[in-house]
Amino acid sequence: MSLAPKTVKQTAIEDQCYKIFPNDLNSHGTVFGGIVMGLADRTASVVAERHAEKVCVTALVDSMHFRAPAKRGDILVIKAAVNRSWTSSMEIGIKIFAEDYKTGEKHHIVSAYFTFVAVDDDFKPAKVPPIIPETAEEQRRYAAAGARRERRKASD
Repeated sequence: MSLAPKTVKQTAIEDQCYKIFPNDLNSHGTVFGGIVMGLADRTASVVAERHAEKVCVTALVDSMHFRAPAKRGDILVIKAAVNRSWTSSMEIGIKIFAEDYKTGEKHHIVSAYFTFVAVDDDFKPAKVPPIIPETAEEQRRYAAAGARRERRKASD
């Protein structure tokens, strides 16, 4: 495993898609929140493991904001990227859109922040590479991830 710094785009996922079918719906005809949560966690784990080059486990979901529903036939489009990495952990930001397959119109339905920890073969925390935020947006997310971490530490 290399601990050389990585850019955000080296491990980011830009458009993981999931088609919503009838078995994904609740009694209101919108997608079950648990399905969305599971998709977000799986996608974030791919980003974390690409970044760490190690097995990574979900340690924390800082927040998950359901902004709007998705309905039968919509396509969920998931975006995920490392916001910041520390010694053995990293924050992965998730943004999910619902896309109407007929019109192509997308609306933002979920935002979430997951913290993953890389582990070695003995399930002990393992070091992860630093992240290099290149764009202004990546730098903003990097700073915001640090602020969220400090708030969590202060409340423990």
